[in-house]
Amino acid sequence: MERVNSEVSFDSYLKKRSDIHLMRKLWHMFTGSLGVFCFYFFDLDKNSMTFSLAKLTVVAFLVDYMRLKFSGMNSSVMYLMKPFMRDSEAKSLSGLPFYALGVTLSLFLFEEKVAILSILFLVFSDPIASFFGVLFGKQKILPNKTFEGCVAAYVTCYFLTLLYGLSLGVNGFNLFIFSLLAGAVGMLSEAFSMGLDDNLTIPVVAGSGLSLLNLFIPIF
Repeated sequence: MERVNSEVSFDSYLKKRSDIHLMRKLWHMFTGSLGVFCFYFFDLDKNSMTFSLAKLTVVAFLVDYMRLKFSGMNSSVMYLMKPFMRDSEAKSLSGLPFYALGVTLSLFLFEEKVAILSILFLVFSDPIASFFGVLFGKQKILPNKTFEGCVAAYVTCYFLTLLYGLSLGVNGFNLFIFSLLAGAVGMLSEAFSMGLDDNLTIPVVAGSGLSLLNLFIPIF
């Protein structure tokens, strides 16, 4: 009897990095926004949140490891999660564990308000920059990065900082200047992933830059 190959041809239904992949971007923004909303709405403790996310990170890495080790599990997971997965993730770790790790490290390393803002950069600037880069990007300045995508990242991070500052009762010229510079911090953190997953690098690099910026223009 001929043996039936149980492997799934992932290339037939999964998106590539160069695709717009709108569902993945919407899911990225929705889950991150929900997490930030719950943090404030339920007045959660930063340390408790960090510990819970650390446990989620470990679970996410373990699930991904098991998925890659067992082809049947991998096929099932990739098929069920196909609206949110890339073709490259069929044979490598997905973005989820790095997303959880990036958020966990940001909360652990930085002051609460800086950490939340760096997480907002991850939640919104990454998918928005990718969207504009794929749809309108003409001038490539780095591998997988375009000038148009970088501009979108800058504008997004600028407005996120401005609105977040206003929501905390911060106003005046210092907030305006801080937001202009924070936009550059966010843009650079999105542009220079240095070969690592940007779900990890964006909140950590952005949090470092925002912490340094807050020393010179203290608004948080």
